Amino acid sequence: MLVDSFGRAHRDLRISVTDRCNFRCTYCMPEDGLVWVPRQDILSFEEIERLARVCVERFGFDSIRLTGGEPTVRAHLPVLVGKLVGLDVDLSMTTNGSALRTLAGPLRAAGLDRVNVSLDSLRPDRFAELTRRHELDTVLDGIDAALEAGFSPVKVNVVCMQGVNDDEVIDFATFGRERGVEVRFIEFMPLDADHTWTPVQVVPGERIVATIAAVYPLRALVRGSDPAEVFEYLDGGGRVGAIPSVTAPFCARCDRVRLTAEGRLRNCLFSVEETDLRSLLRDGGSDDDLAAAIAASVAAKGPGHQIGSVSFVQPPRTMSQIGG
Repeated sequence: MLVDSFGRAHRDLRISVTDRCNFRCTYCMPEDGLVWVPRQDILSFEEIERLARVCVERFGFDSIRLTGGEPTVRAHLPVLVGKLVGLDVDLSMTTNGSALRTLAGPLRAAGLDRVNVSLDSLRPDRFAELTRRHELDTVLDGIDAALEAGFSPVKVNVVCMQGVNDDEVIDFATFGRERGVEVRFIEFMPLDADHTWTPVQVVPGERIVATIAAVYPLRALVRGSDPAEVFEYLDGGGRVGAIPSVTAPFCARCDRVRLTAEGRLRNCLFSVEETDLRSLLRDGGSDDDLAAAIAASVAAKGPGHQIGSVSFVQPPRTMSQIGG
């Protein structure tokens, strides 16, 4: 088991398979785009598998999530899924959903367990403004494809922003109930491309839940290590959740580490320091060397992200470069 100095056990590995994305979301990417990591600097599938295997076999990790950028722009992604299935972990992926009509079936057949689809508006004009792409219908069709492929549950992640899409909370709740997907509202965090985030833009999870409950009565479910506060509809219409990562952070229960596309380990989403595992891999380092580097990184993990405190420093890289 991998335990940090605060006694938190870490079992959840988030792996960014690429820093590239086919959307250019306004809060993830500047309008003129980003400089992509050169292809030769991105971890190969074999390198990803080896690092994941060290985490599982040495430290008991039981959950792996594939992220990006947008993971589905990585060629032959089902091949990577097939390599990771042998580790016997809960294997999921976060995607913008644009390629699921084509890939949902092959990914499910390869052994992927679950998918989370990032979707911040159900209104075509607003979706286009947020993503700089007119592809809402493609994403909605991708969600249907994931359901048809047998993924269960299919979750939809909504970053809720004051004055941007907070008027769609009930629309999304209704969408989840009708579509049979679990919608999770995420508080807007300071990981925006232009570093213009302010607390005023945050819609508190408590307010989101109250808004939904006024229309669709809810019952709270027991909360474990999952960062989401999850509720079920009293009429049996499924479940909905909120992740209050700013107003009620889950840092004390956090069990995640992140591996960037170019092989840097981050012990916190908001860390300003990274551990270079790629160099260890390519310079002939042993599994013992890799395990020692991973353990040292987690041991150095701080108590929390400190958002809202005078000591908080926003990471220089955006979410699309870090991997969610």
